[in-house]
Amino acid sequence: MQHSALGFARAIAFGVLAALAAGQVQAQDAAPQGQWALALHGGAGVIERASLSPERDALYRQGLQQALEAGQTVLAAGGSALDAVEATVRVLEDNPLFNAGKGAVFTSAGKNELDAAIMDGTNLNAASVAGLTRTRNPVRAARAVLEQSPHVMLIGEGAETFAASVGLEQVAPAYYFTESRWQALEKALRDRGQPIPARPEGAPPAPLRAGPAAPLAFNLHEAPLDERKFGTVGAVALDQNGRIAAATSTGGMTAKRWGRVGDVPVIGAGTYASNADGCAVSATGAGEYFIRATVARDICHGTAGGQSLQAAAEAEIAEVGRLGGDGGVIAVAPDGTVAFAMNTSGMYRATVSSTSAPRVAIYADEEK
Repeated sequence: MQHSALGFARAIAFGVLAALAAGQVQAQDAAPQGQWALALHGGAGVIERASLSPERDALYRQGLQQALEAGQTVLAAGGSALDAVEATVRVLEDNPLFNAGKGAVFTSAGKNELDAAIMDGTNLNAASVAGLTRTRNPVRAARAVLEQSPHVMLIGEGAETFAASVGLEQVAPAYYFTESRWQALEKALRDRGQPIPARPEGAPPAPLRAGPAAPLAFNLHEAPLDERKFGTVGAVALDQNGRIAAATSTGGMTAKRWGRVGDVPVIGAGTYASNADGCAVSATGAGEYFIRATVARDICHGTAGGQSLQAAAEAEIAEVGRLGGDGGVIAVAPDGTVAFAMNTSGMYRATVSSTSAPRVAIYADEEK
């Protein structure tokens, strides 16, 4: 796989505490009572200033800010890290700019298949779902599996039946439809010489072109047609009681086949949290590589062994790069340190804490 020009050596990070810059805080140390921190991502990939119009840039930043505010509200009021990451991810799932929930990409069969995971760092309770097609917010389904089932992972029709049985909102598959995602599917299938499925039942009619060769005009509130990023959203949080948690959600890969599942619902690959080890992680990238490298768990293994959170995150992204993959991670430690690392030219991301103002970033070279 070809890497962005920046390469994994350009992994970017910004922290929420001054101690991170000094590099002197042990990951396992606890933040003072009452402090909290939150970080989120909306996917990593080839995200460059030339590829986003000023209007889209502003819309992405607005979407990230709205999600950040949802989690911040929970944490500032003394809520749990688990509640905060769920609230944050739900906002991103409802935003068609991001490849999760409402903005999910299509499989080669013309369906949306959604995955999500959530993990509580205080007790290693974790849960995930894969292949959902009718549950509006997959992260809520993962949370329900964690709290209302004896299992860790549910998939497909069984996961859907469970989600409905515990009262989670169910939607018609057309709810997830966005024109830009559908056109991206058609392009991918044409490029592969594969048949294009019928438009989903209930989807709006195909838009008319001004002429045979004229491009389609897309809603600015949908992802761009030529988007070149790994579609995943996620959040990590530390609450006022010292608890950390992580949650991740995705629509997967455009034109994926055969029930493909990536790293997001694989606990330890795309999602992991452990207070004892000193970190909570949510990943975004080429899922097959993140599974092979067990990225999220290995970052926490690094912090447990004395590495700084940033060093552990960068080391794992470097490992992904050596395997041939691209992507990024966000992480938080029990001392309030936040780390971001990527080997791509951008990652939609944001952070806020009880001691620092909200910051939103898109491009890898934005100021720390």
